[in-house]
Amino acid sequence: MKNVDVEKHVRGDSLFIDDIRTPEGTLHAYVYSSPVAHAKIKNLDITGAKEYTGVVDVLTVNDIPGENEVGVIIQDEMLLAEDVVDFIGQSIALVIAETKETAKRAAKKIKFEYEDLEVITDPREAFKKGSLIQPAKIFSSGDVDAEWERCDHVFTGRVDSGGQEHIYLETQGAFAVPCEGGKIKIYSSTQSPTSVQRVTAKILDLPMHQIEVDVLRLGGAFGGKEDQATHWAALAALGTHKLNRPVKLVLSRMDDIKMTGKRHPYSSDFKIGLSNEGKILAYEVTFYQNAGASADLSPAILERTLFHVTNSYSIPNVKATGISCRTNLPPNTAFRGFGGPQAMFVIESAIYEAASKMEMSADKIQKMNLIDNGEKFYYGQSIENAQAINSWNRAESKYELGKINNDADQFNKLNDRYKKGVSLMPICFGISFTSSFLNQASALVHVYSDGSVGISTAAVEMGQGVNAKLREISAKIFAINIEKIKTETTNTTRVANTSATAASSGADLNGNAVILACENILARLKSVIIDKLNIPESSEIEIIDERIFVDKKPTKLYWNELIQSAYFNRISLTSQAYYSTPDIHFDREKNQGHPFAYHVFGTAIITVTLDCLLGIYETDSVKIVHDFGNSLQPKID
Repeated sequence: MKNVDVEKHVRGDSLFIDDIRTPEGTLHAYVYSSPVAHAKIKNLDITGAKEYTGVVDVLTVNDIPGENEVGVIIQDEMLLAEDVVDFIGQSIALVIAETKETAKRAAKKIKFEYEDLEVITDPREAFKKGSLIQPAKIFSSGDVDAEWERCDHVFTGRVDSGGQEHIYLETQGAFAVPCEGGKIKIYSSTQSPTSVQRVTAKILDLPMHQIEVDVLRLGGAFGGKEDQATHWAALAALGTHKLNRPVKLVLSRMDDIKMTGKRHPYSSDFKIGLSNEGKILAYEVTFYQNAGASADLSPAILERTLFHVTNSYSIPNVKATGISCRTNLPPNTAFRGFGGPQAMFVIESAIYEAASKMEMSADKIQKMNLIDNGEKFYYGQSIENAQAINSWNRAESKYELGKINNDADQFNKLNDRYKKGVSLMPICFGISFTSSFLNQASALVHVYSDGSVGISTAAVEMGQGVNAKLREISAKIFAINIEKIKTETTNTTRVANTSATAASSGADLNGNAVILACENILARLKSVIIDKLNIPESSEIEIIDERIFVDKKPTKLYWNELIQSAYFNRISLTSQAYYSTPDIHFDREKNQGHPFAYHVFGTAIITVTLDCLLGIYETDSVKIVHDFGNSLQPKID
């Protein structure tokens, strides 16, 4: 298996937004952003910047021909600020100049007068003041209130989990190029080309077919480019639309950190009830999600938090309340796990609190409550292939948990200042977009007359190896050398109405679409084989290592000659195919259903060493057993 992306990365040949050769006359943009967290705009004087040598134009909200709105789930986020700024780093104006440095220097000439407004950064404070993204959402099963009296032990607590910066190697960026007939082509570092296309069309008051978005690869994303890459692409396109010249906008590392959202911080309250033996009988939790200044993807992230309230455990009585709170921080956004880790952290903290008070080991409570086949998650989905117990047992035996615990105990007896801690972390994560309509993908496969193959899908390569997996799939179906196969850039003119490459579903959705497209072509090729070899239609036909076999016997016909014959006989060597995940649904009135195609499971054993004097710690090891199912490409995985 050869991953062409890895080879290009090592040689330094891989191209990213800032590497792609721009057309002659390309202009460079710099965003003037808010220096304050919450204020009313009293005056914005751009005269000094416009008159700066080398500046071509300075754009404000008044230059937007369409709708000044980039919100996807809730329409509450402006591309450029109008009357109020809601966070430090909010875009106010776009300075466009002959060079990036000129644009940056000119931005300092902008005069911004404002009147300070109240600043809220804490989600609990936002909740008290009614500053919410949407009304609270509640998932529940069983009867929590009635169960507390039957519990031998009940514990409560508060858990806070902080934000996290994505630190993708490639910062946010895009450049836009004017094309014939007012069309604009955007090269964007985005996980969601269609979102860029749709929002930019709305900003510019154009139909979507006038906006083409092309993505070669991303230098990392981790969720940070699922929604927030759209802003910079739309701004670059706005400049191109206004000036009819190519415009490039790439954020510096510091501007990227300042202006974009992080993983959502949560503040949560829990109540957990157990039997004397350690069986969890009831669990109640309230999540205060710090959404930042606008919705972004917060409602969807909070919903996934609610789906993962019980992590890998079977708990009969559960009530979970999710509250998305509006604060004066940059809008927080998708991050690996998409709200799942925040939920898992709370239930694990609750278990550790209970274990401490009950004077028993936390792993005993964890293991006793792991979910198994035939049981249901509290939102109604039955578990069909539970690997929670299996992965736990495998980790326990493979890594010799008993020895790890004994070694830690021995170390702690011999050391006063330093102590070792051991914990186990089971994981259960649902695979699918929780909004069912997003679980769809298309593929366009061309077999060229020389036998080489080109694949176009909605999948965006960002280091996870999806391109190599798609090549592997088509190579296996056609039974040809993988070197004959190329994955094309992700482009909205070849594959339209795409879902983001996110939710750990990129290979699942796009891979299945590739399978269907390849099988369509293969079916046509088999009819060519029957005619060319003059064999009965009932013959068993196979392609093995690019050679055609009939009834298990090799023939003199090979792949390249077969493709030539198909071409000369006017047989289509192109197929477009569509795939949607079957049997998923969720009733948002009842908050019950079957939202995931399947779940993945794993268990980690973590050891740390704590400096009891300084309060700092180091992670000694993280040892993981994870359920991969049938891996498409074990070396990549």
